[in-house]
Amino acid sequence: MFIISLNYIKPLEEVDTLLVEHVEYLKEQYRLGSFLASGRKTPRIGGVILASAVSREEIETIITLDPFYRHGVAEYEITEFSPTMTVDALEFLRE
Repeated sequence: MFIISLNYIKPLEEVDTLLVEHVEYLKEQYRLGSFLASGRKTPRIGGVILASAVSREEIETIITLDPFYRHGVAEYEITEFSPTMTVDALEFLRE
């Protein structure tokens, strides 16, 4: 399990020009089963993605497909973790 934290490094006006493409990228990763949850940070300085993948290398490859990455508007921090406790509804995430 991975937490991907995005921080914008360009003005929001530049980020917003890529938003439609970014949402399509997210939808594709959900369809492929790579992403489990995502959303904007508050205040709007970036976003967070909860991802499921076999390896950190796989996550790093997936990130390169993001228009935000390709156009250099965000930096990414990847944190790997092993969920050992969850609410019952998220039991499928436990390792």
